[in-house]
Amino acid sequence: MAQGNRIVVILGSIREGRMNDRVAAWATGQLRMHGFLPDLLDPADPEILPVQTGDKPAIEHLRQRMGNADGFVIVTPEYNHSAPGPLKTLIDSVKDGWIARPVGLISYGGISGGLRAIEALRPVLAELHAVTLRDTVSFAAPWNRFDETGRITEPTDAKAAETAMTVFSRRLHWWADALNDARTARPFDQEFA
Repeated sequence: MAQGNRIVVILGSIREGRMNDRVAAWATGQLRMHGFLPDLLDPADPEILPVQTGDKPAIEHLRQRMGNADGFVIVTPEYNHSAPGPLKTLIDSVKDGWIARPVGLISYGGISGGLRAIEALRPVLAELHAVTLRDTVSFAAPWNRFDETGRITEPTDAKAAETAMTVFSRRLHWWADALNDARTARPFDQEFA
């Protein structure tokens, strides 16, 4: 397993007061502990937010941010049994940025832990020739689990989440390395992508 895979961590929500910041802070810290170089991409960032209206300079900025990534981790809430609309717009705006790269999915929400958002994203990412990890990390009722800094407050919950993140990270390293080797040995044929 190679250390130092560059992973762009994409927040799924642009709402004010979002829980996304806390969950993403935890995920980014865990990724660092597992040898990744995470780069947090916030769709509410003033340089990225105009992607939502099709702004070409913002889309180009997004493309550059994603361009050198070995893979991605999307940290998303579940809204109305699906992923948030702004996340879908961001994904669709840089179609070629996802090709032959792994995508890990971390979700949160009510009792389902955001799993329906993950399942809504899988076919979208497959259409863009990305490889989603089978293993995910999900949090039910994160507002009861995370403090303001993104620390899981209950030790038993923290241990379970860290165990899940260890498996997740091993898979992400494997896929990032394997797909990087494949892209180097034989570039992806985008003619029909």
